[in-house]
Amino acid sequence: MTQTNPPPTQTPAEASAAPRAKAVHSDPAQCGKLETAPLPKAATRRKLEDKSPAEWAYERLILYIQNFEAQLDADQEVAMGFAGGQAGVLAIEGLGFFDPDLVTFYGRDEDGLKTQLIQHVSQLNVLLRAIPKDQPEDPPRRIGFQMMRQWAGGESGDGSA
Repeated sequence: MTQTNPPPTQTPAEASAAPRAKAVHSDPAQCGKLETAPLPKAATRRKLEDKSPAEWAYERLILYIQNFEAQLDADQEVAMGFAGGQAGVLAIEGLGFFDPDLVTFYGRDEDGLKTQLIQHVSQLNVLLRAIPKDQPEDPPRRIGFQMMRQWAGGESGDGSA
């Protein structure tokens, strides 16, 4: 099953500002949930053409991380596997961008060492992975929802992250 964005629930102005998105999945119930959902207001405050590639990649990564975390159970947290190398896995603690073309991931590696990945948007490859929590008794950290709150309100209240 293939679905495309924008969904019919968007206003014409929102629809014209929304990028095209499409997904195919072997399970029709899982198909395109993120790709067909209306973009949050934080993503539509500025026109797509006014955003740098880094800002737009950052915003979509937040949505993908949040969507991935919504599928995890209480014993799992999100981590990122590195494509094309022996770098391993990064437990994601933060995400940022630096206009016009850099995205950065903050976190800890498998040994608990502080780790940061700085990536050019043209080289962006992200593998989201469910990993067991470090402290089983603690509630799971849901970084995607924390990033969404910052994105929506921003530290200065202007909607910036």
